[in-house]
Amino acid sequence: MTDTDPDLIHQAWRRWWTTRDPASRERLIMHYSPLVKFVAGRLGAGLPDSVDPGDLVGFGVFGLMDAIDRFDEERGTRFSTFAVPRIRGAILDGLRSLDWVPRSVRSRSRAVQDAIARLEMAWGRSPTDDEIASELGVAPEEFQTWLANIAVATVGPLDHVVRSGAHLHSVADLPADDPSPQADLEDRELRHSVRSEVRRLPDRERMVLALYYDEGLTLVEIGQILGVTESRVSQIHARAVLQLRSRLLASGAA
Repeated sequence: MTDTDPDLIHQAWRRWWTTRDPASRERLIMHYSPLVKFVAGRLGAGLPDSVDPGDLVGFGVFGLMDAIDRFDEERGTRFSTFAVPRIRGAILDGLRSLDWVPRSVRSRSRAVQDAIARLEMAWGRSPTDDEIASELGVAPEEFQTWLANIAVATVGPLDHVVRSGAHLHSVADLPADDPSPQADLEDRELRHSVRSEVRRLPDRERMVLALYYDEGLTLVEIGQILGVTESRVSQIHARAVLQLRSRLLASGAA
């Protein structure tokens, strides 16, 4: 039998649950390590070169270890389903500790979402990129550069990305696993508000978010569908997130 043999993994789980055998825990960590690499790869796509992919994997291993320690098969949940949110949360917490988002990017992110809010309030519709650039007093080309820089800061699940920007924090400032009923209720309400606002976005922005978050496509794959470059998809994604943030702040949902 190999380490991937289902019977061997089942035995490792039994020994871990009954005796807390360290060797069994280590075997489980090794067996499920591809989950860490998968989540780290998804979250790491588009991050600047200054963020070491190895660091993301290292952070994720802590989330995997926590998932193994907490997992209870009697809940009827697959381990991968249980583990992925904890791995992702650990990686996001690790990103926070790196403080990798420059202050200038956060400042411009807030300036763009404030400009969007002002224009939507004045005109009752979604402003174009050129209109936002004019409101900010920058050239259209410079505004696209702003969006490209802001895009690297929009990492994580959509509701977390939107909420983190609304509070001017990094995505990873959010707790990975807050079990309180109040936090759970707030999360559900936020997800509902985000989904409602997504439906009001222009078609292109709505499609990019749906393909990225719901279908799990990469930016390259989305670009192939839309007939644009990966960098342009990244800009569209960033603008959509900022528009969601401005609307949720205006409604008091964020």
